Amino acid sequence: MKARRKARTVALQALYELDCSSHEPGAVLAEREEEAKLPEGQHEFARELVFGVLKDRARLDRWIARFAPEWPVNQIAVVDRNILRIALWEFAVGRVSPVKVAINEAVELAKLFGSDSAPRFVNGVLGSLADHAEELAEAAKRELADKGK
Repeated sequence: MKARRKARTVALQALYELDCSSHEPGAVLAEREEEAKLPEGQHEFARELVFGVLKDRARLDRWIARFAPEWPVNQIAVVDRNILRIALWEFAVGRVSPVKVAINEAVELAKLFGSDSAPRFVNGVLGSLADHAEELAEAAKRELADKGK
């Protein structure tokens, strides 16, 4: 498994657990990283994904709801919801991955961890969001600037 995909897998597992429990994020992530034996240099990427998604979860969920209104966020399977959040954070908020890379990696995670229909669902929702990637990135930048004032 590619190093960054392994980091995304760790992030997904941590976010899944955090979505279903009241566990402490740092402890959950440390436990998942240790179990996965992440390659050197990938701990920071996994940490960036987890804490980025946690920090921006409300915004990410608003965007998912806006561009995929037929799927209420709270009714999306927990694994699918967190895959969407990770990819969306990667290309629209954190700007750490190109849109196509984030979507491809999300589809691969959906194949590994989701239901049979999850890859197509994830690809469809992220495709809708990708059409608005620049708009979402600008909105995130403005919101961050507004918070700093």
